[in-house]
Amino acid sequence: MQFQFPTPVFNANSSTAEAGEFGTLPEWNLDDLYKGQDAPEFARDMEWLQMACADFAKKYEGKLADLGAAELLGCVQAYEAINTTGGRLMSFAGLRYYQITTDADRAQFMQNAQEQVTVFTAPLVFYALEINRIDDAKLDTMLASNADLARYTPIFEQLRAMKPYQLSDELEKFLHDQSSVGASAWNKLFDETIAALMFTIEGEEMTLESVLNLLTEQDRGKRETAARELAKVFGENVKLFSRVHNTLAKEKAIEDQWRNMPTPQTGRHLSNHVEPEVVEALRNAVVKAYPKLSHRYYALKAKWLGLDTMEVWDRNAPLPMESTKTVDWDQAEKTVMDAYAAFDPRMAEIAAPFFSDGWIDAAVKPGKAPGAFAHPTVTTVHPYVMLNYLGKPRDVMTLAHELGHGVHQVLAADQGELLSSTPLTLAETASVFGEMLTFRKLLEGASTKEERRVLLAGKVEDMINTVVRQIAFYDFECKLHAARAEGELTPDDINALWMSVQAESLGPVFNFMEGYETFWSYVPHFVHSPFYVYAYAFGDGLVNALYAVYEEGDAGFQDKYFDMLKAGGSKHHKELLAPFGLDASDPKFWDKGLSMISGMIDELEAMEG
Repeated sequence: MQFQFPTPVFNANSSTAEAGEFGTLPEWNLDDLYKGQDAPEFARDMEWLQMACADFAKKYEGKLADLGAAELLGCVQAYEAINTTGGRLMSFAGLRYYQITTDADRAQFMQNAQEQVTVFTAPLVFYALEINRIDDAKLDTMLASNADLARYTPIFEQLRAMKPYQLSDELEKFLHDQSSVGASAWNKLFDETIAALMFTIEGEEMTLESVLNLLTEQDRGKRETAARELAKVFGENVKLFSRVHNTLAKEKAIEDQWRNMPTPQTGRHLSNHVEPEVVEALRNAVVKAYPKLSHRYYALKAKWLGLDTMEVWDRNAPLPMESTKTVDWDQAEKTVMDAYAAFDPRMAEIAAPFFSDGWIDAAVKPGKAPGAFAHPTVTTVHPYVMLNYLGKPRDVMTLAHELGHGVHQVLAADQGELLSSTPLTLAETASVFGEMLTFRKLLEGASTKEERRVLLAGKVEDMINTVVRQIAFYDFECKLHAARAEGELTPDDINALWMSVQAESLGPVFNFMEGYETFWSYVPHFVHSPFYVYAYAFGDGLVNALYAVYEEGDAGFQDKYFDMLKAGGSKHHKELLAPFGLDASDPKFWDKGLSMISGMIDELEAMEG
């Protein structure tokens, strides 16, 4: 049993930060989890977890195959209760750590909590192994005879999907016990290294998040300075990042070999409940579409920027006609909430407490984890959203995105701890849909051709970053793991793999500066969640197809949409999409989603007249 955190991934009990350039930015209030690291409730729950795990093993180990339906239901519910408490403990320790990853006290607290939870839950390793040893016919009979047990059918299906790759009880226990000093320790080293990196721009020291933000500045000189400083610092640290990637890829390969996993991607596909051929169809559709998407758009952007050749620091540059005005927090909140409410008032109602009750941590702070995420914590509490808000229009879209995750997590919570968790391929649905609602609302309000052009171009860029870039990232990971299987990789080896996907995906208009080859080193998903990245493209394609159904005036769309989010992880993507007349296993499904992006580029080209 592992309690993981999503990754982009100062008083925690304060509800707001100081009013600044963007207004008063909210901070997390983690009191709904625990009132502090010394809270008696934290120690109480940790003690309960230790006893509950020991009691569970004493009561059930070696006996699952002989249980009746009612007894098996009691066993599953006891396991769910343990998940809830363990998840609550680690959510608090993890969120507190992500607020200031450079704080030694927080890092120690999280590591100690992780090690305790790992030790306490070690006796539970037998659970999945024994579930998978129950005779198929007997399990089917029990599920048919007990409706409450049958509700957990998706859990049994997910566990039994791993049956062919299951190791001996002893080996599974060993892997569980060493996990806190294996991959999770390398993950922690990566997080702390990234958070501690400092970059010097015109004599001023800056964090990674602030320098990345400079790549969206109007001033081309500032963008170039930022890109070259990123390359310099990444280059200085590339040996460490190379070591992290080499170790994690090799560790994964060893475990995959022992489990007889056919490919490095198999484990991710199983956890996403998605068939390899569906992912392959998505990947192939996107790669085939590179010329009509990214290549065509960036050629258009180069023309707007007055450039014959674009440099990497121009990729996310604002358009010349784009306003440099920043968006304060109150306006960002209003924009997103108005878009949500226009779709359905219920959506805005669910989102409201995120702003009022300390469920969002928005400000950029020293040591804070970069990026943005929505963490569901546990179903008995509520999600928390982390942002690094810098007032850019894209930051408003990030708010819409992460808030969509939060709404999804709130709606799915009624499924309970085991069934609420949504596979990554579907986890991006509500977030990308929330972005689309916000974008469409802004587009409706565009009063000039230039304003419409800027909005369309911004959305196309976001979609290219979500679809084209993420599939290129996926190809990079596939190449990295394949190459690592042949032996240790030098930093230059990894750099070459990175560059092999860049020109193909971005197009011939780009020149790649010296040093760009190290930019793989700061992408957290490669470290925390191998092959995670295709889920973004899956989610974007799915939402584009879903939004097309909504625009066509599908009767009762809102109710069907809410039912889909409420399902959490209790249904397969085929079941969830069927009410909308969609099927992700059909290769044409992906073309439908990609055609929405190319349609927007068509409109931008037509504006050139």
